[in-house]
Amino acid sequence: MTAGIRLAIPSDLQAILDIYNEAVLNSTATFDTEPRTMEVQKEWARQFDGPFVLLVAQRAGQVVGWGCLHPFGGKPGYRFTAEDSVYVRSDQRGSGTGRLLLAALVESGRENGLRTIIARIAGDNPASVRLHEAAGFQHVGREREVGQKFNRWLDVVVMQMMLRE
Repeated sequence: MTAGIRLAIPSDLQAILDIYNEAVLNSTATFDTEPRTMEVQKEWARQFDGPFVLLVAQRAGQVVGWGCLHPFGGKPGYRFTAEDSVYVRSDQRGSGTGRLLLAALVESGRENGLRTIIARIAGDNPASVRLHEAAGFQHVGREREVGQKFNRWLDVVVMQMMLRE
């Protein structure tokens, strides 16, 4: 069964938090090292407005993944650029959920007037690199040993998709 993609609603925050915290504890998909609390999660969710979206993938009534376009750079001149994040529940990885979420994020970025989307991917996450390549993102750089997690230094692969030329 294919996952359905929709805008997240407040009642999705617990499932989003559970998926994220599993990644915090068991992967280098995020450089966070401590699980988030619901209080922090609610504050984080406030950034999704205008061109910045928070989407969920739902299958059989359950949230099985989420993705977002969030502000890039923090300065007004970056307002037409977003950074993406995609997380899929561990038992759903490889199901095509990430592909559906990323496609929906790209479409949302186009519809909302963004010019470009940046992906910053831990260098030891080849599945995410392949996902972004398949969606049309281009490699634009590598930040060497900028993160440390699980007592390892990690590179970040930077990828980009131009939505408008």
